[in-house]
Amino acid sequence: DGNGGYGAFDVDNTHYYLNEIPFADHGALLDPPTADVSARCLMLMAKVAQDHDEYLPAYNRCLDYIRNGQEEDGSWFGRWGTNYIYGVWSVLIALEHTATAKDDPMYTKAVAWLKSMQHDDGGWGEDNQSYHDASKRGKFHTSTAFQTAWATIALMAAGEHESKEVQAGIDYLLKQQNKDGLWTDNCHTAPGFPRVFYLKYHGYDKFFPLWALARYSNEQRNK
Repeated sequence: DGNGGYGAFDVDNTHYYLNEIPFADHGALLDPPTADVSARCLMLMAKVAQDHDEYLPAYNRCLDYIRNGQEEDGSWFGRWGTNYIYGVWSVLIALEHTATAKDDPMYTKAVAWLKSMQHDDGGWGEDNQSYHDASKRGKFHTSTAFQTAWATIALMAAGEHESKEVQAGIDYLLKQQNKDGLWTDNCHTAPGFPRVFYLKYHGYDKFFPLWALARYSNEQRNK
């Protein structure tokens, strides 16, 4: 898009006045760029631009978009997963493929925010109410396996694999693992349209915890 970010389906689909049309009652007629989608594109371009300089301008503009989109508290909004925990995970796993230093504020502020949101049981959780009320970002009355996985993977991407927060997150996942080797969370996992309706992707609480455990195992092996 013109601001350096990427939407899911279209370019510069940001004519917000269209949301004022009476039949656009859910306020989601458009496809503006978001941090989570932009992070996926940044991850790709970080690889491609190593051998193709022509991608560097788009890469740099996308990185600037993500930097400018970071919230004051260090988080990022998550359009396609719930919510700010998902946004932070999306960005940090992309940043580790770039030359961004680990002491860059994008890392340090996001890490501090994630650590501040960790529950006493070692997990993380966030309710879809955070789409309605920004004061609820990163908060939920219980931890979930898939959001704990996002948080621990994000922290490891930021170089925090030796931190007590990552260890506590991994311990939470191991304790919550069912006898069949999987995990079960009963809550919704992503918005269809924020503030309108929400979805449950039944694979999220299965493969994201496995991803987190696998990454942690690899980090320990490579010490």
